[in-house]
Amino acid sequence: MHSNYKLRLATMVALATVGAGALAQTATTVVEPGVQREPITNRLDTRSGGTVDQITAGQRRFFDAGRDDFMEVEDVGDGVGPRMNLDSCAGCHSFPTIGGTSPPVNPQIAFATSNGKTNRIYSFLSRTGPIREARVTRNPDGSLDGGVHALFTITGDADAGGCNIQQEDLDAQLRNGNLSFRMPTALYGLGRIETVRDQFLINNLAANAAVKTSLGISGRFNRNGNDGTISRFGWKAQNQSLIIFSGEAYNVEMGITNETFQIEREQNAACQFATTPNDTTVTDEPDPAVAAGGEIKFRQFMAFLGSPVPSTTQPGGATSISNGRNLFNSIGCDECHTPTLRTPTTSVAAFSNKDVSAFSDFALHNMGPGLADGVQQGLARGDEFRTAYLWGASQRVFFMHDGRNNTIDGAIRSHSSAANAQFPASEANMVVSRYLALPVASRQDIVNFVRSL
Repeated sequence: MHSNYKLRLATMVALATVGAGALAQTATTVVEPGVQREPITNRLDTRSGGTVDQITAGQRRFFDAGRDDFMEVEDVGDGVGPRMNLDSCAGCHSFPTIGGTSPPVNPQIAFATSNGKTNRIYSFLSRTGPIREARVTRNPDGSLDGGVHALFTITGDADAGGCNIQQEDLDAQLRNGNLSFRMPTALYGLGRIETVRDQFLINNLAANAAVKTSLGISGRFNRNGNDGTISRFGWKAQNQSLIIFSGEAYNVEMGITNETFQIEREQNAACQFATTPNDTTVTDEPDPAVAAGGEIKFRQFMAFLGSPVPSTTQPGGATSISNGRNLFNSIGCDECHTPTLRTPTTSVAAFSNKDVSAFSDFALHNMGPGLADGVQQGLARGDEFRTAYLWGASQRVFFMHDGRNNTIDGAIRSHSSAANAQFPASEANMVVSRYLALPVASRQDIVNFVRSL
């Protein structure tokens, strides 16, 4: 393994150009405040890679070991590939800092041909677009697929010997309307999210039932198929726990098998250059934080990663943000984007009796044909998504599950779509209509508020 990740991240951040006034504006439109550029001393606190509070020395040791592994750039000798989307966890989850989401400069473009690889760049990837994974909606026989189809191979890599496998023709799938995209989710505060009790979520979803019904909002939870508990990680809440989330990503996104997902997806023997599973517990290592397998380390890093805090720059000023918060609630945004949940008393002090201000109810909502991706995961249908977190929105470049928007106003508008023959209308239609009926100044206040989170 080698650790050139910090240099890569520094380059991406240096090239970032997103900021206030990024779009051409007129006096009659909402101005996009852009990514809030905090002083570096603020961006290095819990918002951007620090730990939760009340962490013990032992937990910090696990966090540090997990962060180091999370930042490692893997190569063929480590088991990366033979098909993959990138070569490190932090490559995807890097903005504004480690554990974040897609950076303003897409590292997949440089990775595609690194070390001699012969991958072509798909039409749906660009240097200044979001990092994307691709999911094929249906198999050739018409049955549902929905799985991640890796973008790149190790063919041509100087360390890949005689491996000669080809990329899928995903551009053809795109032309046929059989492809959907996902961008990386931010990983901040996930340990506390994992701790919130199911009953708390159930009660929260049931609250304000009359108001929700009047707005056309319903919602339901994705649940684990074995024990029935609420799952909450991933764009469709398809993963019940952080260990499943991390182990699956290790295998699917980097092609590295581990003790949670042991079977290689690409079983071409000519393309295997590391024993399998590629990453396992080091049984003769005395320090358990170092000995743990990669997916355990990643889980510990995500669990103890701090939560985002509101921006200190306050786009539009404190009055605008206060007005925006009130309007956000009054038009009904908060009926799905629940401002704060609460963890119970637990054996882990860092997670015990804590507010979780993620602005999500963690429920699935029907978002209409405009956002539908046709992918079913667990109980989630092709038009359902878990309510996206809004904490950390002050420093995101891309929004929505596929990164289609880079403005708050555009993201709000994307929530709305009328029914078609395949999918019903979006649950958000009435709330979006209320937003659009507001004066420009009021819509600006809502945008400023979201950009302050």
